[in-house]
Amino acid sequence: MTSTPPDNEPRFRSGHPEEGKVAALIAWALYILSIPSANVLVLVGLVVAYAGRGSASGLPLEHLNAQIRLFWSVFWWTIACWAAIAVSAIASVVLIGIPFLFFFLLVWFLISVWFTVKSIVGLINLLGDRAP
Repeated sequence: MTSTPPDNEPRFRSGHPEEGKVAALIAWALYILSIPSANVLVLVGLVVAYAGRGSASGLPLEHLNAQIRLFWSVFWWTIACWAAIAVSAIASVVLIGIPFLFFFLLVWFLISVWFTVKSIVGLINLLGDRAP
């Protein structure tokens, strides 16, 4: 008898190359579900990514770091976009901000779509054992 589990059974000891893959899978799934959940699940996904990063190694660690970077970049772009939408809405009172309002609303929508597509691609790459 051997003391190592077969390849099809999970390993519960730390230090194997797949450590953190479950956390990365959960975080990608929560990122994908962020739009239907009004962005509540993306915060849960961020917490999962931060929590899983401490014990992850190898490719799952790369995915967890990519998830954290993706969240923060989209977060700051969304804040900038909402500030521009607010300024455009105020400028719309004198009709000069209406085109800018529509433009920044479109940019905000495209950021949301990009976040979702990037999350789907990241999940597919993780399932295929490829880098994010």
